[in-house]
Amino acid sequence: MASRIEHRTTFSADLASAWDAVASEAALRARLEQIGGDDAELLEYVPAEDGVRYKLRQGISSDKLPSAVRTLHRGDLVVEREQIWRAGGAGYTGGATASVHGVPGEITAKTSLTGDGEQTTLVNSGEVKVRIPFVGGKLENVIAEQVVKLLEREAEFVAKWLAER
Repeated sequence: MASRIEHRTTFSADLASAWDAVASEAALRARLEQIGGDDAELLEYVPAEDGVRYKLRQGISSDKLPSAVRTLHRGDLVVEREQIWRAGGAGYTGGATASVHGVPGEITAKTSLTGDGEQTTLVNSGEVKVRIPFVGGKLENVIAEQVVKLLEREAEFVAKWLAER
């Protein structure tokens, strides 16, 4: 069984500005520096004519993890994410995958960034699957909650980035 991830945010910016704040190399590096956690790094950034693909590494210190996670996983969590964006229609669509080192499972999501005049909406919709008998469902719920919190922090960063430019 999987736990759902749903997150939607609207920015007061046109699509081009929001795209830059969400997916440019400079914005990603700044975002990682500010909220990426321990040993955060942009591992790969590959622009294409119709979009971009990038990989991130983010760390979560064990002292910031819920107790349910600390009982099942010793030490810090290291998350590696890959995001692919492609231009299409009224914006960009894509997909994201993530894995947590030492946890058998994955996080997958569909993403979209669409503009309507001076407003742009970012949507993430996905799921967390953890393959550990008996406790996998509990861990999925905790990870899904943490992912939504991360998406909220990233949206706050994007809004700030847009306001400063």
